[in-house]
Amino acid sequence: MTFSTTIWKRVVATTTVTATVALGSTFTATAQQAQTLNGAGATFPAPLYERYAREIRKKHPELKINYQAIGSGGGIRQTIAGTVDFGGSDAAMTDGDMAKVKNGVILVPTAGGAVSVVYNLPGVNNLRLSRKTLPAIFSGQITNWNDAQIKADNPSANLPNQPIKAVVRADGSGTTFIFTNHLSTISGYFKGRIGTNTAPKWTIANVLKGKGNPGVAASVARTPGSIGYVEYAYAKQNKLNTALVQNKKGEFVAPNLQTANAALSAVTFPDNFRTFVGDPGQGYPIVGLTWLMVNRQYTTPGKADAIKKFVNWVLKDGQQYNDDLDYTKIPNDVVNRVLTVVNTIK
Repeated sequence: MTFSTTIWKRVVATTTVTATVALGSTFTATAQQAQTLNGAGATFPAPLYERYAREIRKKHPELKINYQAIGSGGGIRQTIAGTVDFGGSDAAMTDGDMAKVKNGVILVPTAGGAVSVVYNLPGVNNLRLSRKTLPAIFSGQITNWNDAQIKADNPSANLPNQPIKAVVRADGSGTTFIFTNHLSTISGYFKGRIGTNTAPKWTIANVLKGKGNPGVAASVARTPGSIGYVEYAYAKQNKLNTALVQNKKGEFVAPNLQTANAALSAVTFPDNFRTFVGDPGQGYPIVGLTWLMVNRQYTTPGKADAIKKFVNWVLKDGQQYNDDLDYTKIPNDVVNRVLTVVNTIK
């Protein structure tokens, strides 16, 4: 996959992003009855969906879209309950969850991106965390900043003798899923003790919790001695120190659009478009995808056409904004496959 590296400033200021968007018909030139689509879910793509909202509004004045960034777990639950027209999640629904959706569900990949490991350690820059050290910190094996393993990764750093305060998500989170999926893939101990989950049972001493990516970013920013994980945008816009994480090749890599692209370049999408990236062969190692969850059938008149219009815009016109905001695009061949399925919605 080839992506642009142009970066625009994002605005990331709140856990909840509500976008009211006007979207006209992409299929006919005649005016149609206005429709409102309500969605909720992942905070990971919230800056991107906010941008989609602004750009769609410029071109299409008919369809209003409301999206609340409440976390991937909430997006999945509301999709199952049928209380939203579409959901958002960075953790693709399981077969069991998909079977619970009364009107069926289609997973629509919209973007990919990196999860940054952020820390607050005055006087320590460019912290390096190896494949052995990072999962040991988040599984409670390493509890102090001057531990021998962290020193081995950072021989010239002046590491303080103070407890590590891990900051994790308070809500069910696709960002947490991406993060724990990587750590579970590279560490058997982490997999057995914590595991891959949107809301794992953390067994770390001094653990702190924040709601959404903004909550974790804010907690790390105000807590010396802390370390956490957030989507790249939240680390960048909050100017947090970001660790260099060791990848499969043994390289210590910083998260950015280029390194995320490199990691996701070999991803394949099966027929249901659900795929996981536990330990990529190159680039920044903690990366994942995000999906819209739309029904296969809608009972309210006009909803099916409105959903199809929205998804077609996102995967055709909307993708041009992904790299502007440091998200990877969905490859064209995958876009065509997804839209073939989406356009069968009734």
